[in-house]
Amino acid sequence: VVRGQILTLKEQDYVHGAKIMGTTTWNILIRHLIPNAMGPIIVTVTMLIPSAIFIEAFMSFIGLGVSPPMASWGTMCNDALEALRTNPYQLFAPSLAICLTMFGFNFVGDGLRDALDPKLKGR
Repeated sequence: VVRGQILTLKEQDYVHGAKIMGTTTWNILIRHLIPNAMGPIIVTVTMLIPSAIFIEAFMSFIGLGVSPPMASWGTMCNDALEALRTNPYQLFAPSLAICLTMFGFNFVGDGLRDALDPKLKGR
């Protein structure tokens, strides 16, 4: 992600203009490339967190994740399946926690994308 973002930004007109004006490579890196690359990188990392949470919960749910003494939303859902007929609401809490956490990180990622997008800075 970082390499692709830097390579894309390196070909922008303002970077070529800075090179033509004699700006040093470090100055171009610090003033142009890093600030413009940080937004998409932070957003990408923020959007990967819900995927990691879901993968961990799913792996724990099917028994390939953390061991049962360790707390995990996936193991809580798996334990709740055994009591689904007698207490169906036991599955509700860990499932809701997974959903709300994933939505929360997605909303944070969207907000960071809007806040860190250099094209939206003037608006």
